[in-house]
Amino acid sequence: MFHLFYGWCFSSFRFDIYRKVPKDLTQPTYTGAIISVCCCLFILFLFLSELTGFIATEIVNELYVDDPDKDSGGKIEVNLNISLPNLHCELVGLDIQDEMGRHEVGHIDNSMKIPLNNGDGCRFEGHFSINKVPGNFHVSTHSATAQPQNPDMTHVIHKLSFGDKLQVHNVHGAFNALEGADKLSSNPLASHDYILKIVPTVYEDMSGKQRYSYQYTVANKEYVAYSHTGRIIPAIWFRYDLSPITVKYTERRQPLYRFITSICAIIGGTFTVAGILDSCIFTASEAWKKIQLGKMQ
Repeated sequence: MFHLFYGWCFSSFRFDIYRKVPKDLTQPTYTGAIISVCCCLFILFLFLSELTGFIATEIVNELYVDDPDKDSGGKIEVNLNISLPNLHCELVGLDIQDEMGRHEVGHIDNSMKIPLNNGDGCRFEGHFSINKVPGNFHVSTHSATAQPQNPDMTHVIHKLSFGDKLQVHNVHGAFNALEGADKLSSNPLASHDYILKIVPTVYEDMSGKQRYSYQYTVANKEYVAYSHTGRIIPAIWFRYDLSPITVKYTERRQPLYRFITSICAIIGGTFTVAGILDSCIFTASEAWKKIQLGKMQ
């Protein structure tokens, strides 16, 4: 009975994965000390790198076909800021029209005109909404009581954006593609067409809150337009169409289990490689000593 119990205990010891290291592997050496220090520094470097990656958030983007902001009532908010240094403010107006039948001349809600150059020029700032259908809005003299003889439509666009403003450093896109567009050296009587392709964009932060904005690409052309009476009536047109593709940016953070797995892999892998390296150096050193002793004899 005693032998049976002893045999069972002895066999169960084999399941111990934390066995003692053989004595011949515990002999301290200068090489082992150097490798150990380098090993610890390397582990610390990788640990800090993984910790930085774990704390920081990453931005994941995806594309899909949908209308992301269904609660907007089919509207898109527009912010326009443009300077016309050679056109009086009383002549400047904003007109909006689209394929749903909207045709508004001289839109004035949420807009402001700031005189420039002692009243000879004007800076127009407007905040308005457009329908989610193809259409256009344009700055012109169409709403003026008396049409000028030679309206000067040279201009500088400071801002043209759609939807919410995204103040996120990791997201780079054409949210204000026309910023800084300078047409001061163009033909004063020329009309300007800016053809915009608007792309809906969604940004979802770590809390799940979503913000809706719009990127856009732009192409432009310049031409002289004549009315049916033969007069030149220039305007600055912004013709837009919406893309069915939506771009979504999502903030994500590395899961905790992945961070722990990486740290365990770093520590275990580094010590394993360091142990192999130290063992090879120690074996080679012992072999070299034996060779030297053989030569001395």
